[in-house]
Amino acid sequence: MMRRIGILGGTFDPIHWGHLEAGLAAETALDLTQMLVITASVPPHRPQPVTSSYHRFAMVAMAVAGRAGWRATDLELRDDARSYTSRTLQKFHERGYGPSELFFVIGSDAFADIASWKDYPSIAGASHFVVVARPGFPTRDLPHRLPELAKRMARPPLEPAALDEPLILLLDAPTANVSSTAIRDRCARGESIAGLVPDGVRQHIEQHGLYASMPPRRRASDARRGTAAGGLHGQD
Repeated sequence: MMRRIGILGGTFDPIHWGHLEAGLAAETALDLTQMLVITASVPPHRPQPVTSSYHRFAMVAMAVAGRAGWRATDLELRDDARSYTSRTLQKFHERGYGPSELFFVIGSDAFADIASWKDYPSIAGASHFVVVARPGFPTRDLPHRLPELAKRMARPPLEPAALDEPLILLLDAPTANVSSTAIRDRCARGESIAGLVPDGVRQHIEQHGLYASMPPRRRASDARRGTAAGGLHGQD
């Protein structure tokens, strides 16, 4: 049986239910055999993370604990170079994974900017891209926004043979209307984030006082920037 490896990447500052629900939707729709959650090191098109790689990876590990087939990986954190999706996928190829075995999970808002990513358009053939709808960004708009990729877009369920070559797989599963920026802002205001992140992540944030002392100027800058291009590390 062919391996179906899900890849869910992001800065995860912090990881939240929107990230996890996107991964769960992909896992369910495509019968993925494993989900690797990769914490970005140095995002190329975003403000630098507020918290350290240690805390961001720790929160990811807590978020996936107990989920069968899910694993937090420090693949990006071992590399001091900027974290580009094309380089990450190349690392998987070097380890013997074929493009059709990889399922890169990403929100529709971030994928809409794929034309600005490093190594576009060749990156579109480096793996399957599982594009999950985000609030305000329905997948039905993507063929019009990315007409050059429209012929490669498909919607599960698909016959196994249809996945022999990398596709752009569109999913309309609901995901939580939450962002890392909003969570950081709530923490800075002393407001509860219960229900926005897994309990273990919430406890870690509260125990270590993460985001509680973010300067207002940085919070405003984050809010203006929102989700940036870059692929793996553009997911807020």
